Amino acid sequence: MIKFLHTRVRVADPAASIEFYQKLGFELGDQKTSPQGNQLAFLHLPGNEHFLELTHSPDYKVEVPEDLMHTAVGVEDIIAYCDTLENSGIEIWPGGWREKFSTGERKMAFVTDPDGYEVEILEK
Repeated sequence: MIKFLHTRVRVADPAASIEFYQKLGFELGDQKTSPQGNQLAFLHLPGNEHFLELTHSPDYKVEVPEDLMHTAVGVEDIIAYCDTLENSGIEIWPGGWREKFSTGERKMAFVTDPDGYEVEILEK
């Protein structure tokens, strides 16, 4: 059996990205420097085997075109989760998500990390 283990994304400011993902519920694991001189930070969500590897390369300019890629998280109560994120200063989109959720539309929202990567939020 093959398992999906992790996803690597390049970031411009490791501290800002770590802080953002921690607000989403990720926990910081190891941090180290690769043999090539890249700063690496490994984050995981409790109870998940898959993890997120943030990589900062001093000579690499991070530019994320809109809608290039995204990650997704599943939560039990999307309204409570999004409220918590908003209270921590993270913008939820699309606008009017609370109203859309009350009409019976699929409960799906997005946030954008400091580098422009989208994180999709789904109620599981």
